Amino acid sequence: MNLENPHPYADIIGLPHHVSTRHPQMSMEKRAAQFSPFAAMVGHDAAILETARLTKDKPELSEDEKAVIDGKLQLLQEHIRQQPEVTVTYFQPDKKKSGGAYVTATGYVKKIDTQRRLLILQKETAIHINDLIDIQELK
Repeated sequence: MNLENPHPYADIIGLPHHVSTRHPQMSMEKRAAQFSPFAAMVGHDAAILETARLTKDKPELSEDEKAVIDGKLQLLQEHIRQQPEVTVTYFQPDKKKSGGAYVTATGYVKKIDTQRRLLILQKETAIHINDLIDIQELK
């Protein structure tokens, strides 16, 4: 350190920045990537988010509720040629963990497949009859 000038880099502060003639300059994106945080456990954050994601249990319908749904399905089957418009609420099982979510869909009934126990709406939405919670016919 010079006693006349107390700044330790005073002799080089005014010099121009060196630019290499041999190596191309690094892009700003690559330069910034050098300083990005390092994830030591890849996928750990995703696993935590997946664990924290809430699912609901499938409801157990009473015999009376099942009978009401069956009656509505029979009524829809009788009027299937008119392709009635319905709003259905059903349970959709989660593909990754136990439980699932309640889903509501509105559409025109295309078919009721009694063999596979599916209610099929136009736009190819297939709902398993055992997962139905409610059916409302729209006028």
